Amino acid sequence: MSVTTTDSDSDSDTDTDCETVDAVVIGGGAAGLNGALMLARSRRSVTVIDSGTPRNAPAEGVHGLLGLEGVSPAELLRRGREEVRRYGGRVVTGEVTAALPVGPVGPVAPAAPAAEGDPRFAVTLADGGVLRARRLLVATGARDVLPDVPGLARHWGHGVVHCPYCHGWEVHDEPIGILAVGPASVHHALLFRQLTDDLVYFTRETDLDQDTRARFAARGIRVVDTPTAAIEAAEAAEGGGIAGVRLADGRFVPRRVLAVMTTLWVRADGLGGLNLPMRDLPGGMGRHFATGPAGTTDVRGVWVAGNAADLTAQVGASAAVGALAGAHINADLAGADTDAALAGWEQSARAA
Repeated sequence: MSVTTTDSDSDSDTDTDCETVDAVVIGGGAAGLNGALMLARSRRSVTVIDSGTPRNAPAEGVHGLLGLEGVSPAELLRRGREEVRRYGGRVVTGEVTAALPVGPVGPVAPAAPAAEGDPRFAVTLADGGVLRARRLLVATGARDVLPDVPGLARHWGHGVVHCPYCHGWEVHDEPIGILAVGPASVHHALLFRQLTDDLVYFTRETDLDQDTRARFAARGIRVVDTPTAAIEAAEAAEGGGIAGVRLADGRFVPRRVLAVMTTLWVRADGLGGLNLPMRDLPGGMGRHFATGPAGTTDVRGVWVAGNAADLTAQVGASAAVGALAGAHINADLAGADTDAALAGWEQSARAA
């Protein structure tokens, strides 16, 4: 069976049954590609599985990334894939349907450990292709879930933003509204207040104590307690985008930008067989894989990097942890290679 891709920027007709590679990277974003780059530069055989659906696809540019400020997400990933291939790594387009530890002969039960010593994994893709690997780097990222407000989703990534560091400069001095989702939105408002003097906090029936209201008043943040009914778009003649917020009592509050904290869920489709531990964010704001230093996990041979482990990490932070995870995977493989060489050397010595 082979993985056949149609993306012109992906390797195609990849034979997946005849070889066990050193590492398979699940996820072709900044974390996955930087981890793969470190492995490929260490002369490790590595294959990246890229679903082609990056979290930051709606954004016009990547910000806060030294030397690459403002580069488009698509261009950044194109360069990353090219760099991985330059050192012999492979990038294929595909969706993972299963990832399992495997024993010396075949797949073992999902709850069972990988083969003792040097672990092995089988990764199955949607087209039926199977990749076999000694180590896995999970860099699947996360998905943003917006609150259910009519008209909100259509502006995601443009007039609707979530991160003051990712988008803040681009919306500075605009009339901004904060759509509250819970206590964490208070901190969100204070960060966006740094960017504009015209800030309105829509409580959306969330609690806001008197001390916080006083702090908001001191900073000139207007609070609207009336429930939000819908987000209204501007006319095309006015440039499109957001016109403002329609309240439940019929009043209209003009806004050009809305900031909202999304609920963040790790992309874990097809990874249940690995039994990776999970961790919940406070207040039901999301879930991600639980990791230790450098993306280590409780599952032997599996590392996690990027938004799959840190839901709030920007591109630079995700790439950095991906690189660190790649270096740790290489070190782990070096130890396993040495153990195998020593066992073979001792066997030869006994035979002599």
